[in-house]
Amino acid sequence: MIKLKRAPAHPGQILKEEFLDELLITQTDLAVALGTTFRTINEIINEKRNLSTEIAIKLSKYFGTSVELWINLQNQFDIYKVYNKRKELIDKVRPFKRKKLKV
Repeated sequence: MIKLKRAPAHPGQILKEEFLDELLITQTDLAVALGTTFRTINEIINEKRNLSTEIAIKLSKYFGTSVELWINLQNQFDIYKVYNKRKELIDKVRPFKRKKLKV
């Protein structure tokens, strides 16, 4: 795993700073446009909820981005978080080595 000096941004942070703040869109307006609740959007922005695949698809359609942008942001955040939380156990796992066949 690549060692990062800092945690990747949560997708909620990117959503807020790069999209909502920049485009002057409220959380309520976004929730209505996506057919979801204010609570869902607010919890994503406040990093209390992960971005679901469904919300990623809706965000990509609404903002004209790729679904992969949102999924990759969530995946990078999750990988970093899990790796750092479970580092000792993960580091104990050794790569599989194929045994040589006797002929």
